[in-house]
Amino acid sequence: MAHYLTIIDQIIKDIVSKDAAETDRQGVFPKSAIDALSHSGLLGLISAQNVGGLGQGTRAAALVVEKLARECASTAMITCMHYCAAAVIEKHAPLEVRKQLAQGNHLATLAFSESGSRSHFWAPVSTATRESESIRLNARKSWVTAANYATLYVWTSKPVSKNGASTLWLVPRGLDGMTIQGSFDGLGLRGNDSTPIIAHDVAIPENAMLGEDGQGLNIILETILPVFNVLSAATGIGLMEGATAATCHHVTATRYDHLDTALCDLPTIRAYLARMRIMTDQARCLWLDTIQALEEGRADTMLRVLECKASSGECATQVLDLAMRICGGAAFRREIGVERRFRDARAGTVMAPTTDQLYEFIGKAICNIPVFE
Repeated sequence: MAHYLTIIDQIIKDIVSKDAAETDRQGVFPKSAIDALSHSGLLGLISAQNVGGLGQGTRAAALVVEKLARECASTAMITCMHYCAAAVIEKHAPLEVRKQLAQGNHLATLAFSESGSRSHFWAPVSTATRESESIRLNARKSWVTAANYATLYVWTSKPVSKNGASTLWLVPRGLDGMTIQGSFDGLGLRGNDSTPIIAHDVAIPENAMLGEDGQGLNIILETILPVFNVLSAATGIGLMEGATAATCHHVTATRYDHLDTALCDLPTIRAYLARMRIMTDQARCLWLDTIQALEEGRADTMLRVLECKASSGECATQVLDLAMRICGGAAFRREIGVERRFRDARAGTVMAPTTDQLYEFIGKAICNIPVFE
């Protein structure tokens, strides 16, 4: 087994699995788990070895996120966003920032979604204006995962001067004029600290730009979207695996004493479990094929990238629906761990790009219509 998988298995055993229920119940950020990822070097998983990272790629990040999601989807999503931001930082940020991130000194995240353009993250309405020797950011970011805990945001805005859809910036947390609006209190992913951020004339240096002015969309499509979709799919698959295991445990351990039979002795129950297993494996096969397509640079790579998140999101909601149905009234109790995953799975279909948006993109692609125009 790869060294990083041994590390993540130990962190999950020692911390994540023990804290998952309380993270959800209290809606608290899983700080102990993220600290462990930092101290173990896993926050630098995809950073290059020459800056102190582990030098791994999207496959490694996806496997780590999938394992985390089996126990705690909030921790998995925070880690997903960190790796998405880290992919951009590794390609476009200054050397010292790359070194600091590789050493686990930064938790990074994406600050894309905005109140004015909703889930159309590729079309920011926020602005970046040149003023004297600095850039002034004005924005209403609607959902920023780990907003109160991330130390670096990969931030989108309209271009400063050139044509193009957007520009990316590396923005530290806590600058003057930046307001993080409270904490997250939602249906699922309750520990992911996804909250709005308001920027009012926030000053950053012009060299905080990641890539070229106006080229943000190209960087998003080439670097961020593949990582985000694959890791979002990993979260859904981890949720399905965790739910299937919890459901199997429940139906084998729960008995009808008066009949001296277990729930799993019912053919209907076994048929539902089979459906859960099949949908999980179908999503996993497409997910792994997407990763292989990325590694090989196949012609169908972007199609697979779009498909894997849509597939995982839809399958996860169906698998968790079945888990709730199989476990019946017991599923509504927190200790089984099914209702938590049921709520967490709902995020996959509405997190941008939403499943409906992905269907539109996929439909355009297979009809030979430009996807992102």
